[in-house]
Amino acid sequence: MQENTAAPRRGALEELPGDLMMWVLIISELLVFGAGLAAFLGVRITDPDGFAEARTHLHPALAGVNTIVLITSGFLAALAAEAAMIGKSARLRWLLTGASLLGVVFLLIKGYEFADVAGQGISTETHPFFTFYYLLTGFHALHVVAGIIILALVGWKCSERNVEVGTAFWHMVDLVWVLLFPVIYLLA
Repeated sequence: MQENTAAPRRGALEELPGDLMMWVLIISELLVFGAGLAAFLGVRITDPDGFAEARTHLHPALAGVNTIVLITSGFLAALAAEAAMIGKSARLRWLLTGASLLGVVFLLIKGYEFADVAGQGISTETHPFFTFYYLLTGFHALHVVAGIIILALVGWKCSERNVEVGTAFWHMVDLVWVLLFPVIYLLA
């Protein structure tokens, strides 16, 4: 008779990296952003020409740069998670610092765009497009700030689990921007 030497099967929730409560937060945030994008697209159907004209006041090239900045930041965060798994705490701290600094670059570029749009006299009251623009991208910017704080805390209190949890949140921030960017800046 042959003995079963295979490891016991783990459930789906046990396979998630990090902490279950962080995944609950991530999923709930994705649902909030998804609802916002669905509302944006629903209102856009009622005024496609107005939305197209309003979009001309934005800076799609800067938003494209911000996309590259956040994707690169996410890559550094992924490398930090890998460094945590093999016990390279000095390397992971540098990688988390790089990811955080790119988050700051994102916020500086976004702040420039907000200032320019506001300088054109455009507010949330100007057109429904701008209501959604300010709400969705502003809410995302707050998540970038939260992510930078989380990455800083993770760098301070390094452990594989902390890095998994922090980088999972940071990847959610990346994912949301990758969804916001084409819908807000490129959709004709």
